[in-house]
Amino acid sequence: MTITKKINRKTVVREAHDYLMITIAMLSYCIGWSVFLLPNNITTGGVPGISSILEWSPLHIPAQLSYFVINAFLLVAALRILGWKFCVKTVYAVLVLTTSLSLTREYTSTLNLLHDQPFMASVLGAVFCGTGVGLGLSSNGSTGGTDIIAAIVNKYRDISLGRIILICDVFIISSSYFVLKDWERVIYGYVVLYITAFCIDQVVNSLRRSVQFFIISDKYKEIGDRINLDPHRGCTVVDAHGFYSGKEVKMLFVLAKQNESAKIFELINSIDPEAFVSQSAVIGVYGEGFDRFKVRAKKN
Repeated sequence: MTITKKINRKTVVREAHDYLMITIAMLSYCIGWSVFLLPNNITTGGVPGISSILEWSPLHIPAQLSYFVINAFLLVAALRILGWKFCVKTVYAVLVLTTSLSLTREYTSTLNLLHDQPFMASVLGAVFCGTGVGLGLSSNGSTGGTDIIAAIVNKYRDISLGRIILICDVFIISSSYFVLKDWERVIYGYVVLYITAFCIDQVVNSLRRSVQFFIISDKYKEIGDRINLDPHRGCTVVDAHGFYSGKEVKMLFVLAKQNESAKIFELINSIDPEAFVSQSAVIGVYGEGFDRFKVRAKKN
């Protein structure tokens, strides 16, 4: 019963953290799109790009309205094909972005930042949008749109998600020329696409970055117990032999998230300031407490 309660509490905390981060992510995307890109006639990829084009077209459909309607149709298809687990947090993200976009545009209608500096508007808008998408993806959320199309196509065809999204985004940005009649704005759209992709990678990789420690200390048991307790990371004891001293020593091998490094150094210093510690970055860590394995199932 106690273990079940702990698991349930941990699950609730993790889910609450995900929804909080998705909210922050969508607010960041909203700022980039509504404050820097839309007012300066600079498009972006995905459904936000389509919504921008529809608003600039003779139809003048508000971006937040078309964004919500298009995503609603895509999510219905995704529910039937991909299942509800894929869609729950995406639905929440779409609702947050739609609501925040409506409020932001209402209260910033007289705000026209960087009107005479479209390149800087492109850069800043892309940074906010890319950061938002990266935070959302790291919390198992999504802004919907081309992400859903890519996931559906990928389910039936062996085509990478990134390639599908890139093809869709290039097509959407290029088609903005037929409304804006300005190739310079189209080029700014490509700048937004590149910087957004760069920011997404930086945010996702920084949040998933891990480090490894090799710790040699006579108080390895106490250090290991403390690391097990907080930051709640496993330790592996390795039998080692000092070549110069000729002594048999115990070495702790620890894998942790980068943001846990300072805590580990503090507890090592509080227990054994004379400990020998080596820290290095690792490309990827997969398993319990870290990322899941990313492998394709073999086709029979």
